[in-house]
Amino acid sequence: MVKQKDILGINARSSEYLRLNKKKARLRADDKLVTKRILRKAKVPHPKLMGKLRNQLAIERFDWLKLSGGFVIKPVQGLEGGGILLVRRPAKLAGEWILVDGKKISTEDLKLHAMDIVEGRFSRNNIPDTAMIEERVLTHKKFKKISSGGAPDVRIIVFNKVPIMAMLRLPTEESGGKANLHQGAIGLGIDIATGITTYGVYRGKALKLFPGTQRKINGITIPEWNKVLRMAVETQIASELGYLAVDMLIDPLKGPLVLELNDQPGLSIQMANRSGLKRRLNRVEGLSVEDAKKGVRVAKALFASSFAKRVKGLLGSKTRVGIFELAEIKIGRKKRFVVEAKIDTGAYGSSIDRSLAKELGLLVKENVLWKKRFKSSLGVQTRMVVRLVFWLKGRKVITRASITNRKDLRKKLLIGRRDLRGFVVTPGKFKDVKMKK
Repeated sequence: MVKQKDILGINARSSEYLRLNKKKARLRADDKLVTKRILRKAKVPHPKLMGKLRNQLAIERFDWLKLSGGFVIKPVQGLEGGGILLVRRPAKLAGEWILVDGKKISTEDLKLHAMDIVEGRFSRNNIPDTAMIEERVLTHKKFKKISSGGAPDVRIIVFNKVPIMAMLRLPTEESGGKANLHQGAIGLGIDIATGITTYGVYRGKALKLFPGTQRKINGITIPEWNKVLRMAVETQIASELGYLAVDMLIDPLKGPLVLELNDQPGLSIQMANRSGLKRRLNRVEGLSVEDAKKGVRVAKALFASSFAKRVKGLLGSKTRVGIFELAEIKIGRKKRFVVEAKIDTGAYGSSIDRSLAKELGLLVKENVLWKKRFKSSLGVQTRMVVRLVFWLKGRKVITRASITNRKDLRKKLLIGRRDLRGFVVTPGKFKDVKMKK
C-alpha cells in the first residue's frame, strides 16, 4: 500500500509544483496549435495537423471531402477530453463518415460539431475557440485486444528533466474511445525502468483484472519504451514547463507521437502505480540533469519496480549466493571485467571503489547519474552515483552505485540488498566463474 506521507495532494501540487510553471509557458501548453509549433521546432514527432477552423466561414469553406482515412476534430482550448470527435473512416457514400463507435454521421454533422467548438462550448470559461483537425493515430497491435474504439495513450509526469511516473490510459466503450479517466477509461501504472504495466485504476478504484474478464492488467510491455521516455523529457525542455504531463500515442508505423501537454495533470496516476508522487519528486529535486538521455538514466535508476520484474519473469526461482562472490561488470557494449564482490545485506545500496571505477571507465560524464552531499565524521563530503551493470551468478543486474574509497578493503565492490532481489544469501566462499565473451 502507498504511504500517506508519499501521496501528493491537490493543494501541495498547486503550491509546490504548479507554481514552477510560468504563465507564458502555461498559456502555450493550453493551446494545442501553439504546442504543435513548439514540438515541430524541437523536432519532436506529433500527429499531423490537417486543418484549423477559426470561424463559421472557415468551416463552410473547408473541403471536408478531401479528408481520407481517420481523423480527429478537437477544440484547441479543450479540457479533459471534451469536444473530441473521433472519425474512423469515410463511409461508402460521399459526405458520410463512420465514427469509432460504428455510428454514421454526415458532413453537416461534422460542421455542426466544429461550430460548437468555435462558439466555445468545450473551451475554458466558454470563450470562442478554434476547431482543429488532425490525423487519427491507429491503435498499435499490442493494444488492440485491450482497448475499445480509440488508441490508448501513455501519460508521463516529468519534473526536472526526469520522467517521474507513467500510466497507460486505455479507452473503453464507456469512455467513447477516449483515453480519459474522467470519462471511464482505464489507467494502468507503468514501471519506469522496464515499461511494463503493474497495477491499475478504473473509476477511482484499484483494478487487478480487466472489467468483465479474467485477464490480468499487469505484464503488458509498452512498445519503444526508451524512446517514449526520451521524447517526454525533450518535450518538457521545449515547453519550458517545470512540471507537466506529456500525453503520447504510439502509432504502429510512426512510433511514439506527442499528443498534447498538461500543465495541471491529475493525481489518479498515483493510484494506478500504487506509489506516491511526493516521494519521487523529492528524490529528483535539485539534481543536475543535463539532457533527456541523462534524465531517462536517472529515472530508471531511481524508480525500478521489482514487481514489474516478477511480472516479466526476469527473476524466476531464487539463486543462492555466498558472502563473497565474483561479479562481472559490463564495460561498454562488449567487454566485461570480473571483480571480487562482498554481498552485504546490511547495506541498502551498492558501492564501488573510486580507483576501480576510474580504471573501468565508469566515471565518465555520461555514466554519472548525480552527485550527492552527505555529512560524516570527516565533515561534508560529495559522493558520485554512477550507473552500474553487472552479472551475479548469471543474473543481469542494472542498478546505481555510490563511488567510495575502498582501497584498504579486499573487495572493491559491495552489493547491497537493493540489488539482491531474487537471491538467497548464505554463508560460503565464492567460486571462480568464467568470463563471458
